Order: sequence, then structure tokens, then C-alpha cells
Amino acid sequence: MSQVDVLQLLVSPAHRLAGRPSDGPSPGPSDERVTRVEVRRELGLVGDRYYARPAHRNATVTMMASEGLPADADLRHTRRNILLRGVDIDSCVGATISLDCGTGPVVFAVKRPARPCAWMDVTIGPGAQRALRGHGGVRCTPLSDGVLTLGPATFRVVAGADTGS
Repeated sequence: MSQVDVLQLLVSPAHRLAGRPSDGPSPGPSDERVTRVEVRRELGLVGDRYYARPAHRNATVTMMASEGLPADADLRHTRRNILLRGVDIDSCVGATISLDCGTGPVVFAVKRPARPCAWMDVTIGPGAQRALRGHGGVRCTPLSDGVLTLGPATFRVVAGADTGS
């Protein structure tokens, strides 16, 4: 068990990084970054573009560590849902983890890496795709209902991979 910080939460109703990166991202709503998000077991984040989508049920929530990003990075640039500080989330592939922001633990199965794509060179800056290899975050399936909020949280590996944290 370790203390982490939930720095940013992103719930996006629209897929903004479609097409060619050279065309730039599509405009999106100004309220994609939120202070609180509802998580639903096996469905994802309420209001997100992948919520309850059958093709994405195995990886509806994405998490990323802030340590691999520039200080001014924003989840709108990475299109990940949860930005954490204080844990090597990329080392948790294959694990079951819990994140408790004070309202009770929310449990996730960490399924696979969320590999950085060419869009990262456009939204973060040249060379970002290469720099984020192995640090692009993870794709998860929620195994319980709950609420996540910004601020301090308790992170725990429930089963599987040992993060050494």
C-alpha cells in the first residue's frame, strides 16, 4: 500500500484524436477534465466515450504516471483518463489494483499497456511518442463501482504484479 496523488481526471464524450496527426486534434468540450468521476464495474467511467462500449470493455479506463511527462502535460494531450503521481503504474500490467480517494476502494484489473501513438508528437511535442515508450500508461477494466476524486489517494496492488512501491 502506498500514498499517491490523483492529479487529473479526464472524462471525454468525444474521440478527439482521429484521423491523421498532421491535421491536429478535433475541438472538444472545455469540461473534459473533471474533479470527480463515477466508475462502474466492467463499464468504465460514466460519461466517457468508451463507457459501456462492447469493443472497449476489456480496457475502458486508462491510467498514466505523471513522472514520465513534461511538467505542463495535460490529460487532454495524452487522452488517458487518470493521471497519478507516486506509482509506476506501467509496471502493474497483469495486476489487480485498488485506488481509494477517501470514498472507498475502486478495484481495477490492469490489462495491458496503453502504447503512445504518433499523436503524442503533436499534442505533447516532437519526440514524445518515442520518449513515452514503456511509460504510456495502462488500460484497465474496473472490477467495482466507486468514485474517484482529485487529491491524495491510497494505491494498493491487490493481486498479481509486484510494483516494488
